[in-house]
Amino acid sequence: MMTESVTKHEYDVIVIGAGGAGLRAAIEAARSGAKTAIITKSLLGKAHTVMAEGGCAAALQNADPRDGWKVHFHDTMKGSKWLADWQMAEHHAKEAPDRVRELEQWGAVFDRTPKNLINQRNFGGHTFPRLAHVGDATGLEIIRTLQERGIHEGIDIFMEYTVRHLLKEGDRVTGCVAYTRVDGDFHAFSAKSVVLATGGITRCWSVCSGSWEYTGDGHALALWAGAELRDMEFVQFHPTGMVWPPSVRGILVTEGVRGEGGRLTNSEGSRFMFDYVPEMFAGDHAATIEEADQWVEEVVAGKLATVRRPPELLTRDVVAKAINEEVKAGRGSPHGGAFLNIAHRGEEAILKKLPSMHHQFKELAGVDISKEPMEVGPTAHYVMGGVRVNAETQESTVPGLFACGEVASGLHGANRLGGNSLSDLIVFGKRAGEHSAKRAMDLAQPAIDDGQVQRAISEMLAPLQREGENPGGIYDEMRDMMQDKVGIIRTKGELVEAIEDIKAFKQRALTCSSGTSRKYNSGWHQALDLINMADVSMAAALAAITREESRGGHTRDDFPTPEDDYWGKTLNIVWMENGEVKIRQEPVVEMRADLKEALTEVKTMIKDRASKAKGDQ
Repeated sequence: MMTESVTKHEYDVIVIGAGGAGLRAAIEAARSGAKTAIITKSLLGKAHTVMAEGGCAAALQNADPRDGWKVHFHDTMKGSKWLADWQMAEHHAKEAPDRVRELEQWGAVFDRTPKNLINQRNFGGHTFPRLAHVGDATGLEIIRTLQERGIHEGIDIFMEYTVRHLLKEGDRVTGCVAYTRVDGDFHAFSAKSVVLATGGITRCWSVCSGSWEYTGDGHALALWAGAELRDMEFVQFHPTGMVWPPSVRGILVTEGVRGEGGRLTNSEGSRFMFDYVPEMFAGDHAATIEEADQWVEEVVAGKLATVRRPPELLTRDVVAKAINEEVKAGRGSPHGGAFLNIAHRGEEAILKKLPSMHHQFKELAGVDISKEPMEVGPTAHYVMGGVRVNAETQESTVPGLFACGEVASGLHGANRLGGNSLSDLIVFGKRAGEHSAKRAMDLAQPAIDDGQVQRAISEMLAPLQREGENPGGIYDEMRDMMQDKVGIIRTKGELVEAIEDIKAFKQRALTCSSGTSRKYNSGWHQALDLINMADVSMAAALAAITREESRGGHTRDDFPTPEDDYWGKTLNIVWMENGEVKIRQEPVVEMRADLKEALTEVKTMIKDRASKAKGDQ
């Protein structure tokens, strides 16, 4: 075997990914004294975080003094269908306000209240207005702020490098191997700690809000290195993605549109969400259009809402399934979605509160949302599942390997609340950076194992050295299959078929050919991505067939009645053994007594609030 030329690097902490979680982890690691590098598949500023438009959830109490960490904790646990890691949910609810204020100190320009405090908007599943926002471009502002801060921390950044292999010494991770996407050069990195912050897996589905990078790199790297994943069956289909024209299908339409009073209607002009209010939510949400409109008027006027919220602000899984049902019943919009109308708020308010959405629809669909409705439908948006991590440190089940952000699991359980993703990034990004640096302090610099490096390189070069089919066709077929058989509604029969299909796609991926050039060869990148996508798709399908119930982002048509109480039930844990994805079930750890008391306290408060609102009418 010919030995390939490799450039070598040494760091204390390497962060793979340059989104909100990766930047926040790198900043904290560098501030802790660790020599830190970020490796990113794309360009700085291109991270998926910029697509998080609606806001960052934190109980700042600026919009409503009744909010607090206990209410945020309750909402996160309830939204997760009681499957979230309660320790992570506790850390998140308690620490999110400080992380948001920290961003403000670092220069983030949030929208303000008349009293010049950070403004907060309503979002589905949140009891009180809780999302700190910058119009409808919150993620972009957070990335801008973190990048600006990161520059001053002396972090080295490797852009357009794809990491394909984690180096190990015994059980522990000691670095990684990457190639440059432009020239195809190889690089080996020695690291005392590695932090995965690679985002999600939604490119595995054909209709998705994720950009080309979202091919499950971090999930696959963790699996291949021996780490465990959990909750992989729970994929969030955001209710509102663009459905027309085909070239923009899946692009996100922020929940902020509904938070500002947007109305969902079917082809008959009916506000159908009123037909889908589950009994358990009825006390929180409006039963009549008049109640819903009064709520919007109060919010617009800056008053504390005393009436129940519109059902358009139910949790994402409920709204996505409702749109899906309307389309199946023949009441969908012309292009297979539903109508979302915000025009009643008027052009001035729309341009002030939702400027990006106004521009997006005007440019991409020729629709003026201040005058006409949008067409929207469910789009694969977020994976709740990911690397299993320690709630305190964010370290995985493999020593030296940490994870934060969407690639990590635990906080969101079966369903993520809108806005919790941005606060997740900064809360657990900080923790991952802090603890990865702490771990690195007492370790000697690991040696780079040339044998491991050359084996990784030979796997990377394989598609360039063989004859076979074009990876583009496999990519499209596999994504369509996942959309059809492991999509928003699932059945045992289709999942059985999907598992066999994925095995066949994996074999095709291992024999496809991308031509011979390493320079600017997108086919080569795609051929390698296919292997991640096949393993990650297998993890999702295997977890989906194992969970015989409907819960949150996982809906089994053969188990149509969702359960809300989850105490004492199980988690699906996925790992890899001899190249095969395996699964087992573990019981949920029972919650601490003081947190159970906090939940009871909040439930009583919400019940009293609903009774008062009814009395006020």
